[in-house]
Amino acid sequence: MRFEGTSAYVATDDLRVAVNAAATLRRPLLVKGEPGTGKTVLAAEIAQAFDAPLIEWNVKSTTKAQQGLYEYDAVSRLRDSQLGDARVHDIANYIRRGKMWEAFTSPKLPVLLIDEIDKADIEFPNDLLTELDRMEFDVYETGERVKANVRPIVIITSNNEKELPDAFLRRCFFHYIKFPDRETMERIVRVHYPDIQKTLVAEALNIFFDMREVPGMKKKPSTSELLDWLKLLMHEDLPVDVLRNRDTKSLIPPLHGALLKNEADVMLFERLAFMNRRAGANG
Repeated sequence: MRFEGTSAYVATDDLRVAVNAAATLRRPLLVKGEPGTGKTVLAAEIAQAFDAPLIEWNVKSTTKAQQGLYEYDAVSRLRDSQLGDARVHDIANYIRRGKMWEAFTSPKLPVLLIDEIDKADIEFPNDLLTELDRMEFDVYETGERVKANVRPIVIITSNNEKELPDAFLRRCFFHYIKFPDRETMERIVRVHYPDIQKTLVAEALNIFFDMREVPGMKKKPSTSELLDWLKLLMHEDLPVDVLRNRDTKSLIPPLHGALLKNEADVMLFERLAFMNRRAGANG
């Protein structure tokens, strides 16, 4: 099995190398990059390419590593015992399987996505070291040992909100998804909108990449936001001249709410437009 990208996902050469290396080594692939660069979608595309089931574990700030293995619902057992339910005699009835248990017992080689691992507590990655290494864990309440039928392909994403422990990093194959250059971005747009006008793409990309170069932006527009913006431009059927007209009054592009996501950046572009208009008047 080799990952070469899919019809819906443009994978660069270095990304394909990283995915295939991690799949060969069966090491977790740790993927970092700007939000909106396709880290989460990558796992789904790998699963599609390998014809493998996708098991998603979406990490939150309150997520604990134990939840990925299993949880023992003692409260439900206590309630059932008070009600005289016969289920209380088998503790296994109160063991809830986590996503890693689901991946370990999958009858077919699965892709396990641990999404946004950096959202959780700093100890979260360390608490998974043994399980990711040995691909097994013990259920202490039942005395059962859960061992992986096949070593799953593990994709772990991070937005770099916090540093991950060195011991965890040593166990991963690492890849940073660079922000797409213009040529790659054009290919991504074509995948999503094969019938889009070339002139519209060219002018939209001029504005998009110019915006990303503006100093002082709090949040640069991402790939997914560009795709949303293009979808709106096509839906509104705006003439290309609206984008091509780059005079001092049009520094903020039409439908900019798809690209600028906070008031500080909107105000930044408004100030730049005002300064350009004043400079033009003085000139």
